[in-house]
Amino acid sequence: GSTITFAMVNSLFALSTYAVLSAGVLSFTTVAFAAVGGFLAAQMVGQFGVSIYLSFLLAALGGGLSAAIVASLFLRLESHWMALASLALVLITRVMALNFPTLTGGVNGLIVPVTISQLELLILLALVTLIFYRLHNSWYGLMTRAVREDAAVASTIGISPFRTQFIAFLISGVVGGLGGAALAFTLQFISPDTYFIAIAFTMIASTVLGGSFHWFGPIVGALIFTALPAVTQAVVPAIEDVAKGVVLVLIMVFLPRGLI
Repeated sequence: GSTITFAMVNSLFALSTYAVLSAGVLSFTTVAFAAVGGFLAAQMVGQFGVSIYLSFLLAALGGGLSAAIVASLFLRLESHWMALASLALVLITRVMALNFPTLTGGVNGLIVPVTISQLELLILLALVTLIFYRLHNSWYGLMTRAVREDAAVASTIGISPFRTQFIAFLISGVVGGLGGAALAFTLQFISPDTYFIAIAFTMIASTVLGGSFHWFGPIVGALIFTALPAVTQAVVPAIEDVAKGVVLVLIMVFLPRGLI
């Protein structure tokens, strides 16, 4: 049951990463958006007694606003500098979370007095997935694929790479904020270490493993990446980490574009 729950939460993180990767941007900024959404939702519920549904909306808005600020700065960078800057942002986010205990609880973290059911998580993931499905088959979906293949060629046929990638960042921020809130309500305790390198690795691995060229890929990748440790622990507990690594390597070698 917990594996299914965390698979759905990780699917939100993977979709947030896919949103920018589909437009040709490799970025780890989802971690920062998730932190904003998670801590904001936890404060709204814990300190102000806001309902869980309104806190999700506020988390999405907070993540989207953060994404607008980040995109306006980061989209000036080249691709490799973008990746490095987004990694730096992950470190900066943790430092800021540690040094603003009034908002984040600091080293002591925050207790989240509300939990979310699997059904509510499933409905949230279904709604987000439906949006990605519609976007994939829209003019925006065509623009992101054109920009990802070749931004220079896309610009010659009237597609603005900056505007397309800016929209991708906004979508990533909203979904990342939702994922951060979902994780907070699932764990019922969050700290600066909750939104750190582990999430960055999970979201990238899930997206690449499932397939970064289709909206369904990140969901499949998150499910497999979350379930793989539980399966290897049950089947080969003595070499659990080795088995997990071997499976991931085999998938990446023989299916370089992902499972989907």
